[in-house]
Amino acid sequence: MDWSALSISLKLAFWTSVLLLPLGLVLGRWLAWYPPRAAAWVHSLIFLPLVLPPTVLGYYALLAIAPDAPLGMLWQSLSGRSLAFSFEALLLVSLVANLPFVVQPISNSYQALDRDIYDAGRVCGLAPWSLFWRIELPLIWPGVLSATMLTFTHTLGEFGVVLMVGGNLAGETRTLSIAIYDEVQALNMSAAGQMSLFLLLLAFSALLWMQWQNRRARRLML
Repeated sequence: MDWSALSISLKLAFWTSVLLLPLGLVLGRWLAWYPPRAAAWVHSLIFLPLVLPPTVLGYYALLAIAPDAPLGMLWQSLSGRSLAFSFEALLLVSLVANLPFVVQPISNSYQALDRDIYDAGRVCGLAPWSLFWRIELPLIWPGVLSATMLTFTHTLGEFGVVLMVGGNLAGETRTLSIAIYDEVQALNMSAAGQMSLFLLLLAFSALLWMQWQNRRARRLML
């Protein structure tokens, strides 16, 4: 087991999930309740990473973070180092690639929510923030949980776009999926099999736990 690569993969999955969740809540609510006139365009942009080849997404990400690009120059001026082929670059492209996985489940939960409960909450004197924490969030919790787990598990398995943007720098951008690829290339099937099995069991366990939590949340709401 390549523990360094596993640590980077878990770190990337954790921060991707944490940073995307607030954005997913805002976008999911907005798209479900206040769809813009150009809703088809907005949805297409959000879900484009699902159908776009990872190499294409990685190519445009490299152009955006190049040292002579505005984003790349801004990062270099602030941090003193290049954004390309860094963990921050992995995180940036991972946020884009996983946006559909966090927006869709949350948007579906908001669409199924009866908005009359807000009128009832206001009548009871609840402030907007209290409405969100005490009424809205518990009711959309299955969607939030699904979004978080899908984002986390999908990030663990990212390969093409991560390799293009981050390269294969041990201890910094070498994720577990890249380590598996390297072991296969070296014909070390035993090590590749161990790491592949670990990812398989981890992803399957996460999905099982998500299904159990969703059923439990639905029973509590009945």
